[in-house]
Amino acid sequence: MTGDDASTRLTRKGQATRDRIVATASALMNERGVAGTSTDDVQAAAGVSTSQIYHYFQDKQALVYAVIAYQTELVLEIQQPLLSQLDSLAGLRAWRDFVVELQHRHNFAGGCPIGSLGSELADSDEESRLRVAEGFERWARAIRTGLHAMHDRGELRAEADPEQLGLAVLTALQGGLLLTQINRNTLALEAGLDAMIEHIASLVPGIVPA
Repeated sequence: MTGDDASTRLTRKGQATRDRIVATASALMNERGVAGTSTDDVQAAAGVSTSQIYHYFQDKQALVYAVIAYQTELVLEIQQPLLSQLDSLAGLRAWRDFVVELQHRHNFAGGCPIGSLGSELADSDEESRLRVAEGFERWARAIRTGLHAMHDRGELRAEADPEQLGLAVLTALQGGLLLTQINRNTLALEAGLDAMIEHIASLVPGIVPA
């Protein structure tokens, strides 16, 4: 992948300015979309000059790449340390409860910041699509890691496939987040995650599938 901008060797003040620009752009793009957010909008909202924007970012596309990276880190950071504890049914259920509660805190708005960027950019910007896909892969990897640990300890039956299960959990999550945003409730999100966790529970040795 290509580099984003000249973000190396920044002074502390310069890094703070760059971070403020990215955080501001991220908030605006999450609210208005990438197409609905201009560099002038970001400049005004962040309280910086046009020359400062272009000092840190070659063009709007470079700023978009930085926003994708920022949103990915933010989404994963918010879920820590729960993502590191997905190696048990209790851990999966605690993560599920956190994700649902987070949507209530956000009044069911916004959906998934990574997913929203991907939906808007995937068909028009191949580099952005790849970067969003990389963010989703990091998310999926965290889920799979926990399931692999359960499988390795013999807490899932030998035929259980942690790779497929992890992908299915992430798919249920993303579909649920979209429907939460549209329906303004978490019913679909809860149903999707609960169904996947119950399926995983049915793969515990000694449990007879219904």
